[in-house]
Amino acid sequence: MGVEVSVEGLTKSFGSQRIWQDVTLTLPAGEVSALLGPSGTGKSVFLKSLIGLLRPEQGSIVIDGTNILECSSKELYEIRKLFGVLFQDGALFGSMNLFDNVAFPLREHTKKSESEIRKIVMEKMELVGLLGAEDKLPGEISGGMRKRAGLARALVLDPQIILVDEPDSGLDPVRTTYISQTLIDINAEIDATILIVSHNINLARTVPDNIGMLFRRHLVMFGPREVLLTSEEPVVKQFLNGTMIGPIGMSEEKDEATMAQEQAMVDAGHHAGGVDDVEGIVPQMKATPGMPFRQAVARRQERVRHIMHTLPENAQIAIQDSLDETSGGNGGGGYDYAYSQEDTQVIPAYRGEGYENTTHGQG
Repeated sequence: MGVEVSVEGLTKSFGSQRIWQDVTLTLPAGEVSALLGPSGTGKSVFLKSLIGLLRPEQGSIVIDGTNILECSSKELYEIRKLFGVLFQDGALFGSMNLFDNVAFPLREHTKKSESEIRKIVMEKMELVGLLGAEDKLPGEISGGMRKRAGLARALVLDPQIILVDEPDSGLDPVRTTYISQTLIDINAEIDATILIVSHNINLARTVPDNIGMLFRRHLVMFGPREVLLTSEEPVVKQFLNGTMIGPIGMSEEKDEATMAQEQAMVDAGHHAGGVDDVEGIVPQMKATPGMPFRQAVARRQERVRHIMHTLPENAQIAIQDSLDETSGGNGGGGYDYAYSQEDTQVIPAYRGEGYENTTHGQG
């Protein structure tokens, strides 16, 4: 099973520029989580902090019982073996062909024979649709193919924690869906803890078990998908509908006068962009038929049941409808889990300038 990642009070700056501050969340073991937010809010910086490539000034990151901000270089090296990471551009070695790129972690961290390595590499390359391209160099293939090769490399060690930075970057919508399905299937098969950084609305609505959002240097919310998808928090609702109406502007800061002007334009018939408001909770992507039961769904839904009484009535109705629809399938029926008080909490919204904190759900 995947490993829990606990982040508390994390603050990161570059010189005088504060990227985000006091970020606190827990990535539940064995579940798929997504971190959303407008471009430039430090989502990729957060991923790099989790694996120790960047060092925040304050806070803690506890992985498998070790605070990586206080551990030795040797301990950090061992912790990193738990991770598989897919960077935005694939981060492949330009002088190596795809086979050697994918094989690199196996040669670096294991004592497997070349025949064993070849078997694993070809399995992963088939998984991401790259069979036949193993002899090509990264410069000879498209950005989308480099992305898929990066995913194959991230998976060769069957990691307990998988970090995925912008899986749709360089991919068309169809290939993005295939990558999303692959991540869901991997979670079903090895129960890995997965964190996806994205601003893809369709992915955010349909893939993760838990959703978080960064905005104005703070974590606005983090919690089970059912809670975020029914939230009336303005910035969350705006982002998930991709509309101009709300606190997010072309630059991250938008004042009340601009918000009022844009609302007046919409009231006068101007289209605000984005998609129509989606009522209720859209179905979550399921594991491919024939894959093992995805335990993450049951664990998440049980947490949701523990906090439902704290949510607004409309949210409770939508969530109950969603739970009823999935209880007979890949849902949480028949499973019993024990949770602490901390497990049932949803991190509340940050009260920033220009919008109200309307979040409910503090368990």
